[in-house]
Amino acid sequence: MKNMDEEQKEAIVLATIKAGIKSFDKISKVANIPPKELEQVLEKLESRNLIVVNEKKGFLGIKIEINMTEKGEKNLENQIHELKEKWKQMIQLYKLEDKQKLQQYIDENKTSFKQMIFFGILDMSIFSRMFSMVELTMANYISPEDMPQDIDGEL
Repeated sequence: MKNMDEEQKEAIVLATIKAGIKSFDKISKVANIPPKELEQVLEKLESRNLIVVNEKKGFLGIKIEINMTEKGEKNLENQIHELKEKWKQMIQLYKLEDKQKLQQYIDENKTSFKQMIFFGILDMSIFSRMFSMVELTMANYISPEDMPQDIDGEL
């Protein structure tokens, strides 16, 4: 069984490819995954037929392009749908002001926050208020490098 970190990386790589970033170096940079790890993730995705790797001849030699398959797109859509449902449930618990259930749900789903941030599902303002309500700090759940940044790299 895959650990959650692997699953997160796979989803983030698929989303990066879907966004039109198809070269290894650019995927590594945008997804914030070191090259050695990215190579392993891509091999797994290719073995599951979620991506295809194409070699194209160009003026500067052979160019490798990574594309998502239809199966990969469906896989990504399902993962995003699941994340949206988790976020809706968190909002519902927040609106009900059920501190105990909200904290429990946050604890049970903390591995999903990085993906929610990456996919733009999670609203940081509401998320921050949730943490205040249950008297938690986000630093215990989201590392600074996973926090959304503006164009200049500032938090």
